[in-house]
Amino acid sequence: MSLRGKVLFITGASRGIGKAIAVRAGRDGASVAIVAKTTEANKRLEGTIFSAAAEVEQAGGRAVGIQCDIRSEEQVQRAMDQTVRAFGGVDIVVNNASAIHLAGTAETEVKRFDLMHSVNGRGAWVVAKAALEHLQRAANPHILNISPPLGHLQRTASRKINSGSLTAAAAEDTWFARAPAYAMAKFGMSLCVLGLAGELQAQSIAVNALWPLTLIETAALRIADADGAGKRRARRAEIMADAAHHILTQPAATFTGRFCLDELLLRRSGVTDFAQYNATPGTRLEDLSLDFFLDAAQLDELAALRRQQKEEQGTVP
Repeated sequence: MSLRGKVLFITGASRGIGKAIAVRAGRDGASVAIVAKTTEANKRLEGTIFSAAAEVEQAGGRAVGIQCDIRSEEQVQRAMDQTVRAFGGVDIVVNNASAIHLAGTAETEVKRFDLMHSVNGRGAWVVAKAALEHLQRAANPHILNISPPLGHLQRTASRKINSGSLTAAAAEDTWFARAPAYAMAKFGMSLCVLGLAGELQAQSIAVNALWPLTLIETAALRIADADGAGKRRARRAEIMADAAHHILTQPAATFTGRFCLDELLLRRSGVTDFAQYNATPGTRLEDLSLDFFLDAAQLDELAALRRQQKEEQGTVP
């Protein structure tokens, strides 16, 4: 259960979830390529590829900051080559980089639509393609996309889920209706998981997705959802980092093609203290703001697991 000696190529790793995954890997002694565009500090978006790399090294790992726009095939290939020169190979790819614009069709410019599709689905595929030759030589290779589950798209969902303290719209058409362009782009990353997992299973290259149950407090969220800042109760990115670590240490030959939900995955693995992840200390489970695109079956399973742990321990942390 360690990433020591592994080489990770993480996109969008200068801040937020990507950086948290990188730092968690650094604690194991992994080598991490911090792949992102930001090289200079910005008042709105804290963190650069260099500051993130420094945090990984402070945690105990090795790191290199690589400026890269994943919309460019040439830049992605150069970044992959630079990673291999620095660390000798690539064992793990984390496609975290994403573009978001929460607006309806009339309020979404075509250039924003193109940006989201170029970064999200296309970008994840281009990075995976560039990494393939290295992953084929790696021991226990993984690709992990930070993207939503596909299960609910296989069902007709027009009901509400009421699972203990969990209440969310199962009809993800609610979110598709709110921001069609973003939903289309984000689910492109999930379709990438579905396709690559099947294609690469014979080569024992694991391809999985990870998605948060709750909103994750990041600079990008603060900008994208500025109007909801005073109402949301989010978690810190470390919950996604711990969940990603669990996935990336599983046997690639058997743990593949899965769409994981952070809290559900961690509870299954024995974690019970989730208060540690609250962005606002003291926030109750039932008061946390749920994320978009949640899967009904996963929420039902999580609610049942919470009840079971409550019965076993007398309380749910």
